Amino acid sequence: MDSFLKNFIVKDTESFSLQNFDTSFTAGYDKDTARQLLDEYKKKLALLQDSFYAAGSHSLLIIFQAMDAAGKDGAIKHVMSGVNPQGCQVFSFKQPGPEDLLHDFLWRHYKALPERGRIGIHNRSHYENVLICKVHPELVLKENLPGHSTPGSLDHAFWKERYKSINHFEKHLSENGTVILKFFLHLSKDEQKKRFLRRIDDRKKNWKFSEADIHERAYWDKYMEAYNDAIRHTSTSDAPWFVIPADHKWFTRIAVINVIVSTLQQLKLAYPSLPEAEAVRLKKYQEALMNES
Repeated sequence: MDSFLKNFIVKDTESFSLQNFDTSFTAGYDKDTARQLLDEYKKKLALLQDSFYAAGSHSLLIIFQAMDAAGKDGAIKHVMSGVNPQGCQVFSFKQPGPEDLLHDFLWRHYKALPERGRIGIHNRSHYENVLICKVHPELVLKENLPGHSTPGSLDHAFWKERYKSINHFEKHLSENGTVILKFFLHLSKDEQKKRFLRRIDDRKKNWKFSEADIHERAYWDKYMEAYNDAIRHTSTSDAPWFVIPADHKWFTRIAVINVIVSTLQQLKLAYPSLPEAEAVRLKKYQEALMNES
């Protein structure tokens, strides 16, 4: 992992503040260099994914969280474009449906976890339950939780328990072979405005824009506070948060793929080797095929 990326890992949760992270940071790279690096990392990722899939001892869960227009979809598209689709799955979580609301808030996310050998990408995730639900606490009331019939009942203790549930959930996954990477794509409010305007000006991008984008933008400060609290309470050694600068999409992509590649390299996974008896049988099969008339 490039040395500058270590500054993006949230380790000191006590003093953590999003205000200390520069959304426009590029580590001195330019756009052309970044594109070349992205191509190189894609090749590395493809090779690593192949051995990861063959080994079948771990799964990799990659979580993307961000404000609207921060580039989650683009990061997933460009970073993962070189991997084998058989070993990768992407889930984009929308509002929970009627069946989801009959279960605990982690239920639908647990169902979407990747199997061993596979890479799972969650575009938004279980963190929505401490982000949008914290900004709009009336959404929690749809869960019909005992003792919580009004937004006012969702006090500090309630959110603290949710953070604890998330930490326990992720620790359990980690202990059972799931490697977890959590990326917050940190976009500035000014850059979001520029991207919204581009979506409006470009007819080909009009479909990306919705009235809800403007509605949620009005809650920007509350969202920043919710993200700050969530990251501070849930960045752990088992499942660290990476705060990735997102004002320049090209830099966001090389930062994300760099972390993923470095993480897979650290696993030091190899292709499975056959037991001696099976290797002997394989040799016989080879001879039989070679001797076919």
